[in-house]
Amino acid sequence: MIAVHLDRVSVTYIQQPIFTDLSWEIHDDRCVGLVGPNGAGKSTLLRLLAGDLTSDTGYLVRSKGLTVGYLRQEPDLRPERTVLEEALTASARLGEIEEALARVEDRLGDPAVYGDEKALQRALEQQARLVEEFTRLGGPGYEGKVKATLRNLGFDDADFNLPIAALSGGQRKLVGLAKLIVVQPSLLLLDEPDNHLDLAGKALLEAMIRSYKGAVVIVSHDRYLLDVVVDEVVELEDGRLTQYSGNYSEYAFEKQTRLERQNQLYNVQQREVDRLQQAAQRLLIWGRSHDNEKLIKRGKAILKRIERIDLIDKPVMERRRMGLELTGWRGSEKVLEIIDLDKMFPAADSSDDDNIVLAGLNLLVRRGERVGLVGPNGAGKSVLFRIVLGEEAASGGQVKIGPSVEIGYYAQRHETLDLNRTLIETVRWAAPLSESSAVSFLGNFLFTYDQARSPVYTLSGGERSRLQMALLMLSGPNFLLLDEPTNNLDIASAEVLENALEDFNGTALIISHDRYFLDRVVDRIVELDDGALVDYPGNFSAYQEAKSR
Repeated sequence: MIAVHLDRVSVTYIQQPIFTDLSWEIHDDRCVGLVGPNGAGKSTLLRLLAGDLTSDTGYLVRSKGLTVGYLRQEPDLRPERTVLEEALTASARLGEIEEALARVEDRLGDPAVYGDEKALQRALEQQARLVEEFTRLGGPGYEGKVKATLRNLGFDDADFNLPIAALSGGQRKLVGLAKLIVVQPSLLLLDEPDNHLDLAGKALLEAMIRSYKGAVVIVSHDRYLLDVVVDEVVELEDGRLTQYSGNYSEYAFEKQTRLERQNQLYNVQQREVDRLQQAAQRLLIWGRSHDNEKLIKRGKAILKRIERIDLIDKPVMERRRMGLELTGWRGSEKVLEIIDLDKMFPAADSSDDDNIVLAGLNLLVRRGERVGLVGPNGAGKSVLFRIVLGEEAASGGQVKIGPSVEIGYYAQRHETLDLNRTLIETVRWAAPLSESSAVSFLGNFLFTYDQARSPVYTLSGGERSRLQMALLMLSGPNFLLLDEPTNNLDIASAEVLENALEDFNGTALIISHDRYFLDRVVDRIVELDDGALVDYPGNFSAYQEAKSR
């Protein structure tokens, strides 16, 4: 059954069309992956489906009784509320009923109402109606349902009283997700729900989506997630929607097959059109030079035939991507050696013990290795990077960097960027480039001239990621420390990074929860949990298999 029908819808932002004349049918029993490059309009399309925007043209029809739940990239949560308080606001109607019941109870205690038989009767009838609706909506067991949902998403009872302001980005996503699961809307819209989630959080998200009884539309750059949960993929590109059956891997294969088929048909048709045009021109030339009206008519008839041909569009076989090249160079055999490393932070309360983050860590990274560093959020992965970079002091142990090692660091939250510098100033600060050379270099990373002259704070998360990649390329290190490098990259840019790392003549230590990325680039996984490191040879799939054993 069709949950939502879009017919020729369009959205314009400041006189700039985001997309035009889109048509789409969303079925109530499928999970759809909505993919496309950054800036294609995926989030705008979700906002249109959610009712936050209205279409400039066409129409959008929802099935009768359809309810919609929308998880934004940054969930709209009140920072002063606790986890439980925020989750309990999932059903706005139950909250309204509880407030109305409280007002009725106050009225029932009012002598003016209690002493007036008609007023008392009206108050009792209103109370009965409210109690009936409260029961029908699951009010008596509502708090228990909310708590159970939070537990299923990885929260302990002790977490219920944490303020939202104290949560990580991944935990906030899970609270927003919990609110939607509680009310079970018939259409679930998820915009980058996996961003900031650790591996355990992603597993919980996948299980929830797979078991969801309703329609789900998910925008994500996580190819592993899209492989596991979606029934079909809809691509938004160049202002058009194209539908593919199956998961992400099937979509990628089918898209390439369609492009190659279209390219063949285009070439065949172009040869036929060229042949007809040449024939028409010959007939027209002969007819005019010999004053032969019959030949002229035949030539014009062929030209009209060409006009009636339904021309096949020339497919874009290779779209422009960022020009990342990580050259690197040979250095020390021992690139990084960590010996008995400890890191403790003072407890918030002087009566408590110190907070031990890293305990007796040992790690050796040799030249040419690609090592993936995984572990739950809060395990201390970024702290370990800061110690290796010398930005944080260890509490004990040693960190040894090889004598001929140059480190290049990619920061998850873009802390290495000066937000007030322009992009031109940023790259010229990193390397001796003329202004024109800096503009040309930035163009290789898909930045326009106007963007090059703008401050960094005007960039989106994905654009800041590309700028950091550009700086890594300029600095030419032979040891890369990458902290969640694919978090804000679209799929095409993530693939460019994967290819660049494959060709990189150096060493890389990579923090990532992107399982598809880890499968492609690393040859070894080290897991950090409870302050200790455990080593697993192979890529993410090998690590996962070893863990399951």
